[in-house]
Amino acid sequence: MKTKSVLITGAGSGFGRDSALRLAEHGHQVIAAVQHQGQAAEMKQMAKQRGVEMRTEKLDLLSQADRDAALQWEIDVLVNNAAIGEGGPISEIPLELVRNVFEVNVFSTLALTQGIVRQMVKRGSGRVIFVSSIAGLVAGSYLAAYSSSKHALEAIAEALHHELAPHGIQVATLNPGPYATGFNERMIEGTRRWYDPNRNFTRPEDLAKLGQRFAKEYDPEEIVQAMVALVEADFGRYRTVLPKESEEFVRKTEKEAWTRLQTPGSTERTRKTA
Repeated sequence: MKTKSVLITGAGSGFGRDSALRLAEHGHQVIAAVQHQGQAAEMKQMAKQRGVEMRTEKLDLLSQADRDAALQWEIDVLVNNAAIGEGGPISEIPLELVRNVFEVNVFSTLALTQGIVRQMVKRGSGRVIFVSSIAGLVAGSYLAAYSSSKHALEAIAEALHHELAPHGIQVATLNPGPYATGFNERMIEGTRRWYDPNRNFTRPEDLAKLGQRFAKEYDPEEIVQAMVALVEADFGRYRTVLPKESEEFVRKTEKEAWTRLQTPGSTERTRKTA
């Protein structure tokens, strides 16, 4: 197996952390990019405990200086894993929260990608992996801020796939369903910062459905294995949706969207509860 230089953003926790450590164990030259120095210290300690060599760098995607510094690194595979999420009704969520989600998940990620891709084009090889979500393929209530940012990322990845192929660069997406990393719980908890049932028209019992959506979560190990496989493979699928249940859900939902109808009953219910 060829040793690769791999940059993983958002490596301070969840999929990014575990994948960075696993790839380092496999002998790759891993740059684990974390948001702040506290996470960097934690990652260095974890690498030491596992007896692996792994480079840890502070890379706050919102920092122009941090992104510029990253462009000096020689990268074979860029894993765009860093992301934030906000839960809540898109009809009422504060717009600044939506803007912040897009700044991290879309604009800053694209800015870093453009810089790294430029060096890949000069070399004539490379791979860019976007860690998206099933929320990037289908949208549901109370997740629109996060979901719309991932939909944007899907469009960027699809376009890059076609644009960069002539330059010898591969693009792939990884779309996880609900996994037990703590990310989903943080999105739910975030609504408490601004939601007020006395002021907002969204009913508490309806908002509670967001938590119910994540009642069943899967073992993150499945995504870690998939991410490592995408990094190590010389060729592979463009899209990987996991777990299998989520892939089936996405396919069914996308198909049903073509025949979805607005029914009088749904309109009447809205009027009566307004």
